[in-house]
Amino acid sequence: MSLSALGSLADLRPPRVKGLNFTAVDFETANGFRGSPCAIGMVRVRDGNVDELFFKRMRPPEGFDRFDPRNVHIHGITAERVAQQPRFGELFADIADFIGSDTLIAHNAGFDLEVFESALEVSGLDSPGLRALCSLRLARAVYQLDSHALPRSAAAAGFHLKHHHHALWDARAAAAIVVDIAERERQKQLHPLFAAHGIELEELQSWSGPRDYESRATRQARGCAALLDARTPDVTEDMLPDLMRWQDEGRNLPANPQADPSHPLCGEHIVFSGNLAVPRADAKALAAEHGATTASKVTSATTLLVVGDGVSSQDLQAERTVPPLRARKVVEALDRRSQGQQLRLVTEDGFRQLLGDAWPLPDSSAVSAAAE
Repeated sequence: MSLSALGSLADLRPPRVKGLNFTAVDFETANGFRGSPCAIGMVRVRDGNVDELFFKRMRPPEGFDRFDPRNVHIHGITAERVAQQPRFGELFADIADFIGSDTLIAHNAGFDLEVFESALEVSGLDSPGLRALCSLRLARAVYQLDSHALPRSAAAAGFHLKHHHHALWDARAAAAIVVDIAERERQKQLHPLFAAHGIELEELQSWSGPRDYESRATRQARGCAALLDARTPDVTEDMLPDLMRWQDEGRNLPANPQADPSHPLCGEHIVFSGNLAVPRADAKALAAEHGATTASKVTSATTLLVVGDGVSSQDLQAERTVPPLRARKVVEALDRRSQGQQLRLVTEDGFRQLLGDAWPLPDSSAVSAAAE
């Protein structure tokens, strides 16, 4: 007899926690951009029991589909392995149908919601709106462990995570943590369980058509899209950005006394704000090589603030109405400029243009040439 004839999988055994319903999710990504999913695992839970499983490997959205060897080393998925699979955008209707109206559970839920957000943005899709609760935060609140990473937390829940960084196994582990803690605390409802530990719901807003302002992760990725596009030739591993980590400030090197005095950066006092396509330390070294002095804070000596995070020249005109322009360094620079200090703000693209041929990474023209 088929499963459909019997009913749901959860109906085949007594409720473990009657009324505890949710869908756990986990993504693996191809590179350091959140919007590059290459696998998704989901587990639907009904009454505390596993009801249905969903696992798909996929090609990341076009233009953001280069596989970074660092990511491949973690999850083992290569471009060749997914070459015949549909892209995220082609799978999303099935993904959304599986989730339905459920609240999602993920171990570090903010990351998985950001994967959804960026992948939808670069795929040109609408968002149905999603909500999630974090099993990592719940595990920290309940389990007395040295580390609350997924393998350790899953073990505390009585679940052996046999294949860490396999999306389905990781989703199963996150589900097991929530079910175990619900049993321990005799709490049958999902939201009261988390609320009892002060853990709030995380939400991805719904939208239709192009968003007025894309997420920070997507803006960053668009600024270095040539590197993340599998069609761009001659991109080496050390050139690939890791946009999931905040960039280190890096050393402030002395200005090169032999720099060309006619270079547009020579004599400038430069500060950087936000993530760039290159490590901030490399950006500082490039500026110093061309005669600029770099610093980590905006002061009375600052003449140029380079704003990353995918900010555009149009955004700069909007000033503080744009979220990245409310960063501490940007606010300080705008305040000083309003008081008469000669201080310019430029985007990462503007900084790249000032450097000219010294910019170490390919630009978007390489993508067009490769695609022809």
